[in-house]
Amino acid sequence: MKNILQIFVIIIVISFNTAFAQKDFGIGIIAGDPTGLSAKLYTGSNNAFDFAAAWSFKGSGHLLLQADYVWHSSLSRTSSGMFALYYGIGGRIIFSNDPNVGVRIPIGIDYVFSTAPVDIFLEVVPVLDLIPSTDFDLNGGIGVRFWF
Repeated sequence: MKNILQIFVIIIVISFNTAFAQKDFGIGIIAGDPTGLSAKLYTGSNNAFDFAAAWSFKGSGHLLLQADYVWHSSLSRTSSGMFALYYGIGGRIIFSNDPNVGVRIPIGIDYVFSTAPVDIFLEVVPVLDLIPSTDFDLNGGIGVRFWF
């Protein structure tokens, strides 16, 4: 478990260092399950890493770290912004007395404003927990990010 956490932290640190050089980095909040900080780093025009450090309401509630790799498909453009569908795959760790490790499959919609460095998003995420036991869960949330 300690090795998984170390690898996760290293990936996030490397991504954040890259993000500030590219200016394709957004940070904000997500509300739902989980609730906390959200960050996204674009690696190309349609691909991104999506991270969260948040509070999970599963059980008695604990710290959760998650990371996903997502693909975006433009749905429609307006004069004030763009709607995009995104989907991907990732993982999560819920830190508790008996930590949970699972696979995430996020599906969401994102609205990027053309007049401000802000986006809003809504996502639904089926989760397959693998450790300590196999279990299915459904997460979701709404959020907002400011882009640098």
